[in-house]
Amino acid sequence: FYYAVLASWFRLKYPHLTIGALASSAPILSTDDIVHPNAYMDVVSRDFKEVSDTCYETILNSWSEIDRVTSETNGLSILSKKFNTCSPLNNSSELSGYLENMYVFAAQYNHPSSSPVTTICNGIDKASFGNDVLDKIYSGIVAFIGNDTCQINDPTSISETPISETDIETETRMGWGWQICSELVVRHGIGNDTMFRPSPFDLEKYISNCKEEYDVSPRSHWISTYYGGHNLKTILQRFGSNIIFSNGLQDPLSSGGILHDLSKSIVAIYTKKGSHCLDIQSSSPSDPVWLIKQRKQEVKIIKRWIAQYYTDLDALH
Repeated sequence: FYYAVLASWFRLKYPHLTIGALASSAPILSTDDIVHPNAYMDVVSRDFKEVSDTCYETILNSWSEIDRVTSETNGLSILSKKFNTCSPLNNSSELSGYLENMYVFAAQYNHPSSSPVTTICNGIDKASFGNDVLDKIYSGIVAFIGNDTCQINDPTSISETPISETDIETETRMGWGWQICSELVVRHGIGNDTMFRPSPFDLEKYISNCKEEYDVSPRSHWISTYYGGHNLKTILQRFGSNIIFSNGLQDPLSSGGILHDLSKSIVAIYTKKGSHCLDIQSSSPSDPVWLIKQRKQEVKIIKRWIAQYYTDLDALH
């Protein structure tokens, strides 16, 4: 989402260099405490619940089941075997973290062409690998990733083995880790009414983790000070123009997005079934009608910006 936020900021800061900006899936309100930190994971859970109540409940119950098995003699070995990990688990958080990241990835990139949330839930509900809770969870992993190779607890070195796109240790994610420690503070917590374990956002812990991992302390208020925080909408209304904020409501990042028009030229376009950056993905013959309509609407607005620009330019001569 970073490029989309940059697009809106660039238009705001350099209006003489740009005609307009399409900010696709830009969670521009996610700085400081403008949006509740639990909002992101609330949407992730909602996406799964809308697909299948039983899938949602199975995931919800899986965390305590992981804890129960872990507490048994050789519990980590049991989990390692059950989930076909690439190497023995050192602790249960390696498994829990992998699962959480997988669910988040699936929700954020729940594009109609692949529907990963539905794929995972179909795997869980059909339980191809057994009927207990953890067997169902593993069935969901296999449905999404496949079972040709191990997936969980991959080596973190890119040179050792290919890393799956959902693994937190990819080069892209490692770079993103630096970004959210050096400039952006991503305030994501987990409330009591989701399919995950409750885990409130803790800024002090966030800062401590950044110092430990990257030896850098986040500037938690810099963005809102520089570009505007709680008064961002007012700033955009007074000083901004020609920005499209597009969102898909199935994208968890839409919880921090602009969802209502701020002026005649700062407009919000959203789709109920859209996912992260779906509108700027390559078109496909299988694209749903609502997506085609969204893209046409965006193109129409951009064409109007360009036409107005040249009209104004001609008037100067």
